[in-house]
Amino acid sequence: MNKVILMGRLTRDPEVRYTTNTNTLVASFPLAVNRRFSKPGEERQADFINVVAWNKTGEFCSKWFKKGQQVGVIGRIQQFRRGRHLVRESS
Repeated sequence: MNKVILMGRLTRDPEVRYTTNTNTLVASFPLAVNRRFSKPGEERQADFINVVAWNKTGEFCSKWFKKGQQVGVIGRIQQFRRGRHLVRESS
């Protein structure tokens, strides 16, 4: 099973584009997720996850998500050449 649930803050507004073949809406944005544990006296660390949302979910993200906003996302991890991404698909 490949399922992930993340809560974090957007580091920029979602970027919207359309696929060339099928003209499908794709929204993408980086999500900063704080690590749960930190050593005493150390600054909290965060992981930065690139999120990709398709179709109606992407439309929703582009309309309502803004930089700095805390959001929760559920999806699956998919590896691309440039790194890991959370892929959120609409059903």
